[in-house]
Amino acid sequence: PGASDDHRPYFQGSAEDYINWLPSMLDNWQATSHAISNCLFIIDGNEAEGEILTRAWHRSKDGKQDVIGYGRYADRYQKRDGIWRFAHRSLVLDYDETNVVNMPEGNAGVADNAGQAGSGDPVYTALALFAKDRTASDNIPDKKLK
Repeated sequence: PGASDDHRPYFQGSAEDYINWLPSMLDNWQATSHAISNCLFIIDGNEAEGEILTRAWHRSKDGKQDVIGYGRYADRYQKRDGIWRFAHRSLVLDYDETNVVNMPEGNAGVADNAGQAGSGDPVYTALALFAKDRTASDNIPDKKLK
């Protein structure tokens, strides 16, 4: 509560509004994958800052293009009641690229255990606790923050 997010040019606002905005953004893509690495933190009492490298991959709805963004998160954190929480996150977009997807006819280049969105993803067969958690979260009537 009280945190903010700056994902310009895509979003600026409260953390709650960002979470509620995400599904509409994800609807624009067939698939996405985001990764973080090289995390650097500086802690000063109950406040901290972090620089986190990120890579965000997005497959277009029609499956013909991949959009990849490379950047850094500039984060501020606060420790409240003994728990570290985000105070603010800013996206620094260093570089992005768009590539044409060269997928063989009939998706011949995709393994039969390729990942997919939803409960059909192979991870839910391989990891029983993940499958159990997925089933439980699917039964939550309203996942949006209020």
